Amino acid sequence: MGSNDNGQGQGNQFALVSYIAPDPLGSFLDHLRLELTPDCRPHAHVTILPPRYLCGPVEQAESELREAVANFHAFEVELGEVGLFAATEVVYVEVASGYRELCEMHSALNKGAVHFVEQYSFHPHITLAQKMPKEVVSANWKASREAWQAWAGPRKFRVDQLVFVENLMDDWKDLARFPLVHEPAELVR
Repeated sequence: MGSNDNGQGQGNQFALVSYIAPDPLGSFLDHLRLELTPDCRPHAHVTILPPRYLCGPVEQAESELREAVANFHAFEVELGEVGLFAATEVVYVEVASGYRELCEMHSALNKGAVHFVEQYSFHPHITLAQKMPKEVVSANWKASREAWQAWAGPRKFRVDQLVFVENLMDDWKDLARFPLVHEPAELVR
């Protein structure tokens, strides 16, 4: 069992994500990420709970998440512009719609065995490049903006399943999948 001390815990880190279906948007984002950071292992996703150490057993975290996720409905996310988190030098695609839903999920799910006090405020996004040499950050940000502007494919994806993942030596392993409710939250007449 890890501790909840912002990076000083022991053991592996865990996160909760929603993968972007591979074609065509997910594949485009994965290829772009590989162009920018060739050593990464991309799997396009939006993060709901950023990497963290657990403050309870993995089985407890999975059980609590499964129960809590059952309260959420599937929804669509539309992507906006390419940005740069200056403090961490992460190039990302902004979430234009679906932002509120992702923030609500984060707030509701950051409890129990997965509770963690994060270093930065939660900001839903799709990471394109991170852990880059300082001298390529500006060039990668520019290249990302140009590639995204040229992309004529879809900029929307559906969040209909969350995946609890574990970091095993910089290789993320899927532990559990939690489907979201597919019926609409309310009928519009």
